[in-house]
Amino acid sequence: MNLDIPEGKHPIEHVWGDMVPGIGPAAANFSLAVYVHTTLGLREFEAARLRIAQINGCLFCLDWRTERDGLKVEEEFAGAVAEWRTTDAFDERTRLAAEYAERYALDHHNLDEEFWDRMSARYSQSEIVELTMSLGSWLAFGRLNRVLGLDAMCVLPGH
Repeated sequence: MNLDIPEGKHPIEHVWGDMVPGIGPAAANFSLAVYVHTTLGLREFEAARLRIAQINGCLFCLDWRTERDGLKVEEEFAGAVAEWRTTDAFDERTRLAAEYAERYALDHHNLDEEFWDRMSARYSQSEIVELTMSLGSWLAFGRLNRVLGLDAMCVLPGH
């Protein structure tokens, strides 16, 4: 952990709430909104989220699986995300979500016309904006948690 957390304080609540009360709760609300208000399918959502988690190295994000209506992606899904170029486990929307996540995080200056043609053929403009905002949330907050060492302090229920 790269911050001093007062004894008896929960690290996540302290950092995201107490330390920067004008920013932390707003950031937490944005982070939550991505999950609560998404219109994206679970597989494409998780492909993008997990690819960002893999790039960030956020331990909590790597372990997390989004659940919708009692459903989660299969256990092998994270491995397929890492191999998004060659896996046969993805349809085109899911593959594009993983590709966009990787390029957004590592090579956003080279999102060229060919890429946008492929994106626009599979996603509506509203879905592209939603996915982009989601990527921004995951990149920023997963990286924040990893850099500050909070990712090792998050515990998933049942772990």
